[in-house]
Amino acid sequence: MPSTSFNNDTPLPPPTGLEEAALRWFTCCQQGLSPEQEADFEAWLCADPRHAELFNELDGTWALLSRVSSPAATTSLPAVPRRRRLLRLGVSLLAAAAVVTIVYVSWWRPAHYAGETITEVGAQHTLRLPDGSLVSLNTDSAIAAAFTPSERRVRLERGEAHFAVAKNQTRPFVVEAGGVAVRAVGTAFNVRLVDKAVEVLVTEGRVRVDDAVSGHSLLVRPTGPDGAPMPGVGQPVLASGQKVIVALTASIKVESGLVETAAIAVSSGEIQRELAWREHRLDFELATLGEIAAEFNRYNRHKLVVGDQALAQQRFGGSFKPDDQAGFVRMLKENYGVAVEETEAATVLRSGR
Repeated sequence: MPSTSFNNDTPLPPPTGLEEAALRWFTCCQQGLSPEQEADFEAWLCADPRHAELFNELDGTWALLSRVSSPAATTSLPAVPRRRRLLRLGVSLLAAAAVVTIVYVSWWRPAHYAGETITEVGAQHTLRLPDGSLVSLNTDSAIAAAFTPSERRVRLERGEAHFAVAKNQTRPFVVEAGGVAVRAVGTAFNVRLVDKAVEVLVTEGRVRVDDAVSGHSLLVRPTGPDGAPMPGVGQPVLASGQKVIVALTASIKVESGLVETAAIAVSSGEIQRELAWREHRLDFELATLGEIAAEFNRYNRHKLVVGDQALAQQRFGGSFKPDDQAGFVRMLKENYGVAVEETEAATVLRSGR
């Protein structure tokens, strides 16, 4: 913001809307921000480069603030109307607000952030973390984040989430799910926690997949012809286009019972199908009806029940909206002769007679 000189006869211009907004946010920061206000505050800072420019021009206003607060300097201030001196003091207070804001936004909050996010059945949500990372939560999912100056850690408590991690070499980003720790610096990956497994799919960059208890890698290390680990090979990583499914054991909460698992190469088509939920789609390629019903049930309280085993093993394909359960059932009934029985809580599917 350009500096302006005033003499005793020069009327001070009224505060700009930008200055008024900054002062309002300073007042709110002094009183304490709610989570909703914190999100609005960050959005305001990012909305216009001039907002950051105002907060960064601190040197001169801090010097003025020091002079105003110094008794010796106060006596040497020029004789100006009291209203002008108060306005200038208001500018100094704005400088104080700038420092409070910069410390809060650029260091303290990103380094010490903690929060929880939950989605209901059928709902999805994208969350921007203070470090700039994006988390997309699928239906019926929950995460808890805890950031420190040395590490960014998120716990996936249930469900599924896709992480686009902001790069920071000094602060690794760790996602923990079911005793599995996925460690990244700057990359993108999907984590799904189911009853008996943790599935990790990397869509960009590389990640480590470790035992959260022991810290040992859960990825099978390359071996030579004799079956022994190859010398000179460092910590194994899961690369873009690879997936790993780590089976969980009943003893996971007591002691680590996880075993090393081989990475699986995943085609671009399969990646698109697995991440179709981010575009509010369910994509299947020759999946069993039992598998398809289970996916629909993740997004709907009204459940699909396959009434006989033979029908459950039949395979189907296609792309469907998660909330269009009725359309999927109608397709089965009209095109494949599947018998449908409706109850209040479920739709039962049986082989047609």
